[in-house]
Order: sequence, then structure tokens, then C-alpha cells
Amino acid sequence: MSRYKNSWIGHLPEAFLDYLGERRLEEVEAIIPDTVGMSRGKAMPSHKFNPEETFFLPISLFYQTISGEYVDMDIEDQWLEKDIVLRPDMATATAVPWADDPTLQVICDLETRDGEPLGIAPRNVLKRVLGFYADKGWRPVVAPELEFYLTKPNTDPNEPIEPPLGRTGRKGASRQAYSMVAVDEYGEVIDTIYDFAEAQGLEIDTVIQEGGAGQIEINLLHGDPLRQADQVFYFKRTIREAALKNGVFATFMAKPMRDEPGSAMHIHQSVVDRDGRNIFAASDGSETEAFRHFIGGSQHYLMSVVPLLAPYVNSFRRFYSEGMSAPTNLEWGKDNRTTGLRIPNSNPEARRVENRVIGIDCNPYLAIAASLASGYLGIVNRVEPREIALHEVYETETNLPGGLAPALDLFDDDHEVRDLLGRDFCHIYSGIKHAEHDEYKREISPWERQHLLLNA
Repeated sequence: MSRYKNSWIGHLPEAFLDYLGERRLEEVEAIIPDTVGMSRGKAMPSHKFNPEETFFLPISLFYQTISGEYVDMDIEDQWLEKDIVLRPDMATATAVPWADDPTLQVICDLETRDGEPLGIAPRNVLKRVLGFYADKGWRPVVAPELEFYLTKPNTDPNEPIEPPLGRTGRKGASRQAYSMVAVDEYGEVIDTIYDFAEAQGLEIDTVIQEGGAGQIEINLLHGDPLRQADQVFYFKRTIREAALKNGVFATFMAKPMRDEPGSAMHIHQSVVDRDGRNIFAASDGSETEAFRHFIGGSQHYLMSVVPLLAPYVNSFRRFYSEGMSAPTNLEWGKDNRTTGLRIPNSNPEARRVENRVIGIDCNPYLAIAASLASGYLGIVNRVEPREIALHEVYETETNLPGGLAPALDLFDDDHEVRDLLGRDFCHIYSGIKHAEHDEYKREISPWERQHLLLNA
């Protein structure tokens, strides 16, 4: 590293410097999370990159659906293709360990040409929500859990997705939750994930086998919401690359296989004050009003932000598959996994609310922002929760919306949430989701061809 001692490279995080060693840094990727949560940006030779410089992308990348279609919306001069400014956040700089040559990736903040934060950028939406907490002297703490599937490579979209072959040469079996044998079956992929994560300085808490065939869960440590969202953003890319390196796919589709459970991104949430004390616990360890109101706000306002937690038509298949363990409600209970809001067993200092309705297909910045915004509104509006659920909960009078269309209706009508997340962002996000739903409705599925072509 002596060659970089006096340059910006020499001040990069220790994990990256360990990865680089005595090699020459070849390339830098300046990236942003788009509306979906995928990375976009620019790659350049390292000598072309300077952390003090700005880079540019057209704002229209936020006007695209998941299929790449551009959406006309009621936006003045929408198609002028104005540039937006990328400012590298060097605290996010990390390795790209799957690259052939030493490569650095860094997440950039987005601004207008006037230097204002770009309100429609997902990372800025989360920053905006965290700002409301900071104004009250509070700081949220979150811990995400990432569920995903390893699958056989699927090159024909008309063919069903299948579990991959494990080290035994057999397909993975479902209903093997917490099985160490099942984890070992895909040991090479998991080892590669560990190697890539270590090179990037990403921290894993635990790895477990989930209930589906080839379904894995990785739990992250608790921490600052923005940094944890950055970690999820990096991890999803890392897991995909680790899988490809081993000849399989990794998918974050919420419900990739008809008869297997869906994949969630559960988020554990707590809030601390300026002194680092959990505001959910009183000095005697009892539950506080803030704790109850955070739950009440989650019950009331999460219903309006479901399109940020379940963003696609496929997302709702995860909820409405019988016996697949995804809660369809926003009831709350202690150590109760049938409720959408679970209070895990813990000591008072670690008291937290687990949001179990979020799908892994979400954009992590937007889902965390929406969940924290709901809890915040509950605290400041003193929203009382419904009675605690003491038994199993399935069908309720307040079940989640049954699909993307009714979920968007609720999202469009809730102005209080829109004020917190940002009205410009909500307007554009809604327009994109309506366009995606309209595109889906035009599609003819294999089920229709199978059962209607010759029988109807």
C-alpha cells in the first residue's frame, strides 16, 4: 500500500485496503440505488476518479418501470433529460471482490444541479425520515433479515423455477428450516458469500436454512438504518454474484416457486435517545408509551405504504399462499410469528418491534423508510395499538390489501405519510407502480394457456 500512502486511496476503509494489498487499483464504480434497489452508475479507470469531483446521470432513470419502460407522468418538462449530480459517500467505499481486476465501488448521494438533495432518490427518502427522528432527539436502530432462494439457472421465463442441485447431486428439499445439513448442501455458495462479504467489510450475524427448497436466510447486525440499508443493497448484489460464481442463480423474488414459501426481509426496529437509551423501555424496564404508540402507528400507517413493502404483483403471492407462514395482518404479539408485528423475547434495553410483512423484493431504503415513518407518526400522533394478540392470528378485519391495485389506492389517499416520505417521490413512485400493474394485466400467463386454450 506504500504507493497510495499520500492519495485518497490510502484513506479508504481497512477492509478495502486489506483486499487491495500491494495490487494496483484498476477501476472505480460510482453507483446509486435506483427505485427498484438495483445499482446504476458509471465505471471508470481509477485515475479518472476523485472523491471531490461530481458525476452526472439523467434524472429519467427514475421514470422507468421494472421492465425498463419509461412512464409519462404529470411532471413539468419531464423529458428534458436533466442531469442529476452524484456525490460519492466515501464512507460506503468497498471492494468488488468478484471483479477480475482490483475494483472499488462507492455509493453516491444524489443532488440537483442547485445542490439540493434529490427528493425522489431512495437513499434521500430514508435520510428524510431519519431527519424527522433527529429533530426529536431520537435515533432509530434496525436489524434486517434477508431471505432468498438459490435456484437452478432459469433461462426460459416460461419454465418454472426449480431448486438447484446440492453437493449430493440431489435437489434441495423443502420444510427443512434450521437444518444444518441443508445449509451444508450449498456450502460452496455460502462460503463464497462469506469470502465476498469479508472483502467488503460486510458483517453477517447468522446464516440459516429457511423453510423452502434452497431457501437461505442471512441476518445482519443491528445498526444505523442508512448504513444497514447500504449493507442490504450491497449484500443483494454480493449474493447474486456468489451464486453465479458457483453456477446457480440467487433470486430475491418474493414468491419464486408456487409450492414453496415466499421470501421476506424482516426488520427489527428500536429507537434510542441522545444518551443511547432505548425509548421503548422505562427506567424500571416497563413498556413505555412510545413503544405502544410505535406499534399503534405501525398498525395504522403501514397499511398505506404496502406498495413500498410489497412492490410487485408477485409480492402478494407470498401473503396469500396457505400454510406458507407469511403474516397477512398488522396485529401485534409477543413472540408470535403469526402476527405482522412481533415483539421478540429480549431484555428491556433491547426491546424492539419486528416488522414481518416486508418482502425481500423491496428496495431496502424505501421499506425501512416506510416502516420507520409509520412508527414515527404513531409516536407523535399518540396512536394507541389494538389489543395484543395472545393466540394464533390469521384472518382479521384489518388484513393487508389483497393485491397491488388496492394497495396503491390506499397509498395514493394517505397524505400524512406522503408528507413524511416526500410528495414528489410518492407521486413518481405511484405512477411507476400503476404503469407496472397495467403492463402485467396485458400479459397472458402459462396457467391461462394451459387451462383455457382448449378447455374454455
